[in-house]
Amino acid sequence: MEDRFRKVAVIGAGVSGLGAARLLGDRYRVTVYEKADRPGGLIRCRNVAGSLFHLCGGHIFNSHRQEVLDWFWTLFNRTSSFTKADRNSSIVLPDGSFVGYPIEDHIYQLPEEVQRGCIRDFAARLTQDNAVVAGESFERFLRRMFGETLYALYFRPYNEKIWRQPLSGVSVDWLDGKLPMPSAEEVFLHNFTRREEGTFVHRTFWYPKSGGSQYLADTLAQGLDIRYNAGVGRIRRQDGKWLVQEEVYDLVIYTGNVRELPQSVEGIDLSGFEHPLSDLSFHGTTSVFCEIDPVPYTWVYLPSQEYDAHRIICTGNFSAGNNAPGKHTATVEFTGFAERKDIEEQLLRMPLHPRFLDSQYTPCSYPVQHRQTRELIRSLKKTLQPYGFYLTGRFADWEYYNMDAALGAAMDLSALL
Repeated sequence: MEDRFRKVAVIGAGVSGLGAARLLGDRYRVTVYEKADRPGGLIRCRNVAGSLFHLCGGHIFNSHRQEVLDWFWTLFNRTSSFTKADRNSSIVLPDGSFVGYPIEDHIYQLPEEVQRGCIRDFAARLTQDNAVVAGESFERFLRRMFGETLYALYFRPYNEKIWRQPLSGVSVDWLDGKLPMPSAEEVFLHNFTRREEGTFVHRTFWYPKSGGSQYLADTLAQGLDIRYNAGVGRIRRQDGKWLVQEEVYDLVIYTGNVRELPQSVEGIDLSGFEHPLSDLSFHGTTSVFCEIDPVPYTWVYLPSQEYDAHRIICTGNFSAGNNAPGKHTATVEFTGFAERKDIEEQLLRMPLHPRFLDSQYTPCSYPVQHRQTRELIRSLKKTLQPYGFYLTGRFADWEYYNMDAALGAAMDLSALL
């Protein structure tokens, strides 16, 4: 049977599902099922009093993978629809001082006693490897890479606010491509020359001139057969085919939450995966849309323990079109659910004087990897693929994907089919 006569059901119209559907659309008859009333998943936005509220995070685009860039720019007009910007990030220390990001490139901005501690730490690892070690704990990696001084000042308090658990229990495997990995020599050089590290993926980025990441989702969705308000319930294997809402498909691409898979799939024995999948750790996010004081930053990181928020994403600085006239807006991000009264009380103690406009709680936004997580997902995929059932996406792969990584994973899967 020729591919173009085969039918594929894609579960979920987030970035991964939309990317997979578009990539496969010239070879298969693809239908996308989305439980919400519009596309986008984590990159959805809404308008609040004339300003753009990113409902979970602040989503920008760039990629180290040339094939991802090439494909993306076949869908969008880079010149007319996007602006290109430098990431201008800062860290606010507990004493209220602002330090450049990444912090290891701005040690010269720290108090002298802290600088001395950093010099000792980085001098001690001049001959050490700076590679990520598979299975290593996040705590050990941070201490090994950045030393005890920066670990205590910034990396531990900041990351414990995000992950809400001891960093010794979080695997470092998720980290690839997320943080700069400078050698000790590079750290010294950057501080001597005042030159910032420039190789991490979102050091520069593209962002839509209007509509934000919702514009990306809406454009990716154009021309696709998407069934909205369509939670799929049970997905049944019958007579060598898949039944999704009683419609027959040859293949299924699942981008939903993999923890729910054993209860969603019928006709394949996944009982051995039910318990380990249910044990996967995750956190939700409360995104608080605020008006803030004018600042030049795109991200502001918050290690202080005086409040629970861990960062301010200055989405109003991504594009002038994100702000109502005369306003400067941003998203303040809390891990987990935060009550309105607690939010407003904490905003009073935070930098940039954020003033509450709106909020959104997303129950699952941060997948947490432990030492055996990747092996569990690999084993599950090996079990499912002979039946024409495939996983991709942040919560199906249980990977902390940025938007470009999610598109790259969808591209890798489409190449296999």
